[in-house]
Parts: sequence; structure tokens; C-alpha cells
Amino acid sequence: MDIKAKIRTIPDHPKPGILFRDITTLLQDAAGFRKAVDELVQPHAGVRIGKVAGIEARGFILGGAVAHQLSIGFVPVRKQGKLPGKTIGQEYELEYGTDCVEIHADAIEKGDQVLLVDDLIATGGTAAAAIQLIERAGGVVVGSSFVIGLPDLGGQARLEAMGQKVRTLVEFEGE
Repeated sequence: MDIKAKIRTIPDHPKPGILFRDITTLLQDAAGFRKAVDELVQPHAGVRIGKVAGIEARGFILGGAVAHQLSIGFVPVRKQGKLPGKTIGQEYELEYGTDCVEIHADAIEKGDQVLLVDDLIATGGTAAAAIQLIERAGGVVVGSSFVIGLPDLGGQARLEAMGQKVRTLVEFEGE
């Protein structure tokens, strides 16, 4: 099965000139969703990982499924102000301004081995912030896995420059 063929491209979303890579069509296809989750899990089977961290929002779907398959806990990485209780956050630069991602203060314990999961790696800003946040919380990010890579935008190279092992299931050229 070709995972890439199950991903819909929507031109000019969210603004003109952008090709939005939409995984909802992959998620709707039971066999495609299963194959994507299996391929995200397979390299980590038997590896000592304590938690999966998934980035809002599609990373929740994929990360939750990966955590379930690995029989480990799941940590949501959310936009600022969305989690109840005490949180810690990490700001990061956007093209115009800054944003912040947060996790619960008690979500990661010192030395926890964490796998980061999301649907797509583009410029890598959010993923880099999530990695920094997990490390500040005491965790060790053992890998970063994405269904889609957009290599022309430099996100994978950015994470690799941080010492991260990055896995993508498919790649799309351009934006």
C-alpha cells in the first residue's frame, strides 16, 4: 500500500501558494491508517521508550495510536493555555512573532525516554520547541517520527542539527 497516495493535497490552503498535505484521507482509510501507525512503531519495537509525545492536533491521533501499540504512556504537547493544571512551556519563533507549546509539569520524569510524533515536519519550529520542552522537563528524546516530510523547508535538517534521529514515512517536494 502506498501511504503517499492516501494523502490529499489541497492547493492554496491556508493561503495562496501553499499546498496543504492533508492526512485526514489517510486516517479515514483503515488499512492506510494501520500501515502508517505500524511504520511509525516498527523502528521502535523493543527499544526502551517510556512515553510518546504528540504535537497538537494530528500528533495526538498518531501519537496516541503509537503509544497504544508500544504499550506506553502518551504526553500531549499543546498550544499555550489549553492544558488544565500546572504546565511548563517553550516559546519559539514564528515568521511574524512567537508562539508557545506546553506540557503538564508532571508529564515527563527525569530520564524518561520519549518518542516525538506528529503528522508533518515542515520548518521544524514547533517540533524543535517540543524537543527543547521535553528535555527541559528531564526527558531524553530518542527519536522524532512524522508521516510527512517537506525536505525543502528544512525542518528535518534543523532537528538533525539538534542531534535528533528523524524518521518520515513519505516526502513531498516543495511546500
